[in-house]
Amino acid sequence: MTDTPTPAATTPTITDIALPELALVALIGASSAGKSSFAARHFLPSEVLSSDAFRALVSDDENSLEATADAFDSLFYIAGKRLSRGRLTVIDATNVRPTDRQKLVDLARAHDVLPVAIVLDLPRSTLETRHAARTDRDFPASVIVRQLTELKRTLRGLGKEGFRHVWALRSEVEVDTARVRRVPLHTNRRDLTGPFDFIGDVHGCLPELRELLTKLGYTADGESFTPPLGRTAIFVGDLVDRGPDSVGVLRLVMKMVNTGAALCVPGNHDEKLKRALDGKAVRALHGLDETLAALEGEGENFKREVKTFIERLVSHLVLDGGRVVVAHAGLPEQYQGRSSGRVRSFALYGDVDGSKDELGLPVRRDWARTYKGAAQVIYGHTPVARPVWVNRTIDIDTGCAFGGSLTALRYPEQEVVSVPAHGQYAVPPRPLAEAEAEEIAAFDLATFSQPGKILTRTFGGILVKGGERMAAVETWSRFGIEPGWGVYLPPTMSPVETSSHPNFLEHPAEAWAYYRAQGVTNVMCQEKHMGSRAVLVLARTGEAARRVFGVEGAPDRTGRIYTRTGRAFFSGEKSGWEAPILARAHAAAEAAGLWDTLQSDWAVLDAEILPWSLKAGELLRGHYAPVGAAGNAVLPAAAAALAEAAARGLDVADLQATTQDRAAALHAYREAYRAYVRRVDSVDDVQIRPFHLLVSEGTVHTDRDHLWHLNTLGTLADADPGLFGRTDYRVVHLADAAAVADAEAWWHALTESGGEGMVVKPLTFLDAENRSLQPAVKVRGREYLRIIYGPEYTRPDNLNRLRARALGAKRARALREFHLGLEGLARLAEGAVNTSIQECVLGVLALESDPIDARL
Repeated sequence: MTDTPTPAATTPTITDIALPELALVALIGASSAGKSSFAARHFLPSEVLSSDAFRALVSDDENSLEATADAFDSLFYIAGKRLSRGRLTVIDATNVRPTDRQKLVDLARAHDVLPVAIVLDLPRSTLETRHAARTDRDFPASVIVRQLTELKRTLRGLGKEGFRHVWALRSEVEVDTARVRRVPLHTNRRDLTGPFDFIGDVHGCLPELRELLTKLGYTADGESFTPPLGRTAIFVGDLVDRGPDSVGVLRLVMKMVNTGAALCVPGNHDEKLKRALDGKAVRALHGLDETLAALEGEGENFKREVKTFIERLVSHLVLDGGRVVVAHAGLPEQYQGRSSGRVRSFALYGDVDGSKDELGLPVRRDWARTYKGAAQVIYGHTPVARPVWVNRTIDIDTGCAFGGSLTALRYPEQEVVSVPAHGQYAVPPRPLAEAEAEEIAAFDLATFSQPGKILTRTFGGILVKGGERMAAVETWSRFGIEPGWGVYLPPTMSPVETSSHPNFLEHPAEAWAYYRAQGVTNVMCQEKHMGSRAVLVLARTGEAARRVFGVEGAPDRTGRIYTRTGRAFFSGEKSGWEAPILARAHAAAEAAGLWDTLQSDWAVLDAEILPWSLKAGELLRGHYAPVGAAGNAVLPAAAAALAEAAARGLDVADLQATTQDRAAALHAYREAYRAYVRRVDSVDDVQIRPFHLLVSEGTVHTDRDHLWHLNTLGTLADADPGLFGRTDYRVVHLADAAAVADAEAWWHALTESGGEGMVVKPLTFLDAENRSLQPAVKVRGREYLRIIYGPEYTRPDNLNRLRARALGAKRARALREFHLGLEGLARLAEGAVNTSIQECVLGVLALESDPIDARL
């Protein structure tokens, strides 16, 4: 045994290749360096595009040098398609010449991804030994020497060529032990699911920022704030300049970011401040001079902290699984989750080309107007008088430094929270109201007419076909009311499943069974009026009509009443009836204290207007009455002829019985529709039965149950019982057999006395957890259905045929229309531009153009 220690084995250094998750990876190395083997070990086959493989694809010979040009044309085409779809792509070729590599860098930049290089720089002896052992290469070893020489000559310049990361492996051991791992881009924070509070451009307005954070429920902690449990503040940039305390804002935001209470993306003002702190020549305008002067008094250490803080901010953030993106000036879909100078420039400055307007301001193209991405984009940069919703984007820069307000958007609640500016600290280049008006552009028919999904927060994307969209636009343009007032169209409603009860096509038992199966415990059974569906829009003041509905010059106590297809409810000779009815509706709202209850000066109501004959006169005269008259003319004559035949001894007893049954059915049919016919000679003959108080200032009332809706709207009937009426209802606990039996008996009493039936719906207005839940189903009475399906529908053979009716399409449409309507109301409550609301309203109308059995 020796005293000399045994030398320890040398542990090879493992190269850790932290590869960006989205990148164009150039494998670089001379022939026989083992690039293909390396790629096979570390990447999916679909991720690797090999020049040899593409030579084989185009020529059936991977060694065919004459096919190289075609091979690389094909390779670059496929690489471009992969990168455009956001897929990591590996180029397996020698790539030893700078001119070849430049094409890869250009391709990466064209798709806003990072170009990176993995270099297999093995010794010449290793390469020559491998080459000699290969039988599939018919070129001399001198080719490898030339390739290796070119690589050695240019290797150090890869960074200057544009490669963002370069890893060089210089031995077989390094190649064999290298570890490749995928790392998310700095912009990728999909793992953060919120809830978030997005805060608009602060611009040095520290008092307003502290007030807003307090209003959002954050707790002051010296110069910082602590968020409510689980929430994170996200600043959309432009922390500095113009306001009274940019340094204070920087201290607060930097501390919140450092403690994990907040995230932040940079704004163009922040970027300019960083360049100034870098010593770059910048023009100290728009408040930058005051910010720099204030920083001078804070010392060099704080200035370095500010510079480092801004340097580390990434252009944008992709959050909540890709559902939401935040960037200072916004970001179109093709740039989201990408990394390039072009992406950063857009995120900071918007869609600009360097041109100026008449005021010397950069011309910003309206990228949001044509945005169709799946992610919601939250941004600032362009000051507006109030948050502006366009498609799936919202601008929350409400010009605090200009005397406007400081605004936050709570996510996923989609609730806008604002505090007014404490003063006007700077003069805007143009008035905020004017800036807002520029955002409210005319309806873009070309964009709307394209097929695609309308994105909703309660149901996801809802597909509306191009032909359906154009039909809706044509219908509204010819018959619809002014678009500003048309903020909602009620959805269609599906009947219950066909009943198994004898002699009934529809019965409450199927409603109970459906909602029990859906996990609903309490339902509202609401009398279904035989009237005409209508929407009432009430604006207490002319200012509310202008602010909310874009109607200029409207008087106080104004509004509109329209049908479920957007047409004026009172038209033709009755067009003059709307004004006095609206006047009475406003008087009732005042007397009932509705505006105080809602803390609003406007509201939208869903209602039935009675009698049915008010709007159905043409249907009565053109359809129901002629059927009754024809039957009344034919059947008595047939009965008389059969009586004469029987008198002559012919056996016509079966025919006589059938004719008598048909006559009885016809009589029941005529009595059924006559029950809904009343003379309507004046506005005093009109009655409104409201049942949904849909939306008012800042709130869509889906958080209230149906009992609240009926009780709140019932106060209108108390104030003016001549115009408004209450809707009868029953609340039923589905596990309570007595309550179920009572509601069923009530339905029988309603329908047997001539009523249409009832609507059954979950007591809760909206179930956020069950997207497929029907919001309501109708259960129509036996005699009412005679009007719908014809006098003899109750004959056993007819009932059996009708029991096969398909409800799937009707139910699917009812769901889509319901959620589209809610999305439009949410946009209205948030102050979205009218064109954004019209998208949802016309979407509902578009779905109505798809033919479905109108009797359902």
